[in-house]
Amino acid sequence: MTRGDARELAVHLIYARGFTEEDPQELIRTRMDKAYYAGLSEDNGIYADRPGKGLRTYIDSVVAGVVQETDALNEYIARYSVDWDVSRISRLARAIMQLAIYEVLHMEDVPTGVAISEAVRIAKKYDGDDTGAFVNGILGSFARGLNSEV
Repeated sequence: MTRGDARELAVHLIYARGFTEEDPQELIRTRMDKAYYAGLSEDNGIYADRPGKGLRTYIDSVVAGVVQETDALNEYIARYSVDWDVSRISRLARAIMQLAIYEVLHMEDVPTGVAISEAVRIAKKYDGDDTGAFVNGILGSFARGLNSEV
């Protein structure tokens, strides 16, 4: 499993939590259960391999961080999504952008360009080219905004 696969799993978990409001640790424990996880492998290839310890630590960290910082992350999305109310943005696109913004702000080992390109890749994979372009536009504006603040 790669970091990109782990990032995709994290998006799945963040997205799922948007419906359940589960405690992040409980959500991860349930979804990473061997039997549950194996059942998902038939529907999505990223579930073919389970994350190793390092990637599991990454997943635990970013999911918990996004949950803790959801309001602040949504404020960034709102600031850079001109003429779009955050509530009108699909839950999936929001989860993808929340993760990318969290990585840029809090994960020193993830370059901004990587966080954005991975977010666009995931958005295109699950929601098409238009969503990928939308996510790219908002995250690009976010990154330029951060650079101008420094």
